Amino acid sequence: MINNNRDKNYSEWYNEIINKSGLAEFSGIRGFMVIKPYGYSLWEIIKYELDKILKNSGHKNIYFPILISKSVFSKEKEHNKFFSEGCAIVTHSKIKKYNNKSIIDSESKLKEELIVRPTSESIIWNTYKKWIQSYKDLPVLLNQWGNAVRWEMRTKLFIRTSEFLWQEGHTAHSSKNEAMIEVKKILNIYTDFLKDFMAIPVIRGIKPHIDKFHGSENTYCIEALMQDGKSLQIGTTHFLGQNFSKAFNVKFTNFNGKKEYIWSTSWGMSTRLIGGLIMSHSDDKGLIIPPKIAPIHIVIIPIYDNEEKKNFLIEKISKKLISILSINKLRVKYDDRKMFTPGWKFNEYEIKGIPIRISIGKNEIKEKKVEIFRRDTCNKIYHLLDSRLPKFIIELLNDIQKNIYKKALNRTMKSIIKIDCFNEFKNHINNFGGFILSHWDGTYETGKIIQKKTEATIRCIPFDYGKEEGKCIYSGKYSPQRVIFSKSY
Repeated sequence: MINNNRDKNYSEWYNEIINKSGLAEFSGIRGFMVIKPYGYSLWEIIKYELDKILKNSGHKNIYFPILISKSVFSKEKEHNKFFSEGCAIVTHSKIKKYNNKSIIDSESKLKEELIVRPTSESIIWNTYKKWIQSYKDLPVLLNQWGNAVRWEMRTKLFIRTSEFLWQEGHTAHSSKNEAMIEVKKILNIYTDFLKDFMAIPVIRGIKPHIDKFHGSENTYCIEALMQDGKSLQIGTTHFLGQNFSKAFNVKFTNFNGKKEYIWSTSWGMSTRLIGGLIMSHSDDKGLIIPPKIAPIHIVIIPIYDNEEKKNFLIEKISKKLISILSINKLRVKYDDRKMFTPGWKFNEYEIKGIPIRISIGKNEIKEKKVEIFRRDTCNKIYHLLDSRLPKFIIELLNDIQKNIYKKALNRTMKSIIKIDCFNEFKNHINNFGGFILSHWDGTYETGKIIQKKTEATIRCIPFDYGKEEGKCIYSGKYSPQRVIFSKSY
């Protein structure tokens, strides 16, 4: 049972769901989390499905070291200036015992400090010097599954942690046009993945220049609206231009025999996806997980009777049903633990967000049917125990997937509003949140003033809302089009 209510204490509700569903918990080091088996199984499915898509689009997996020498990390100046403030640094290689205490061995100080990877552009481009000589070596389309460390002042499980798991793509191209095509292709892959698998609708756009990835020419993003009206940046792609190839002096011989710098991209999504999943779909009973990424599609719970003969029949029918459903590639769990009551189990699986729960007891056997509970609506359905049941379950899972997305999409669309008056803007963002389409004059100063007065930031310049000239909501100066404002995580 979830004690906190979304409307009264959203943050505590979020933390309680993570705790009681068994997804994760903080470790003894601030900002570092332990992803528990159920949470990691969810990440494994997300990783498996996205990995297939990336491989089918021509990308290959690779792995680079987690430690980067300081001299290599420092080569791209803008990148280094931003990330160095939040880096973890290795300075010594040994610990020794002194008076039964573990202390750093001063004699083991490294000649050069090592940076614990916050992102991998620098080490990858240092390596590309050896790999790329000619246009025949291009494009290079790589993806890495791993972890990164960025010290965080304010931490929140999955959303903002000092260490996180992610995938980071890094590509090298012979032309600006080819690199731009890659950036937008990946943004569309992310958008479709979130819709089709995670049932999360997003707004696509380009980050304002004042908020781009440091070391890039442009940053593109997808923003998702959570149930509390705040925005979550859930994925980004970066057009790096020739910044890193110039910093690392990586040139290739083009088709005409001339040397030129390489064009590049990078992009990534992380375990923040799980936080977005929780805040997009879950309710006051617990998690709601879209079937396509659910670690368990169906849980079957036997309702035991006092008669051993009937219990044997319940188990026989349940196991036969598991066999049939498993053949259809459905992930099924059979919970026959006798130390817990059926009611206790019902509550447990509602909190875990299992899409479908099937109950089988003496009444179901007598009437040759099963009770089916769908987590997204909390409605019960009865279906005959016959050959049509597997097909019905598959169709029901598809319907649940569509319904979860439809609900999130409707909520998002209702929360998008155009506002041209700053006082109205302040009132709306403080009382309702959501995505606000307003004009901005494009200056850093105005963006910061609006943020200070409202806590709202420019999430992106959206692709899908057209250009509409107007006046900045705060300064009154010319604005070529509306941007998306929102409070955010």
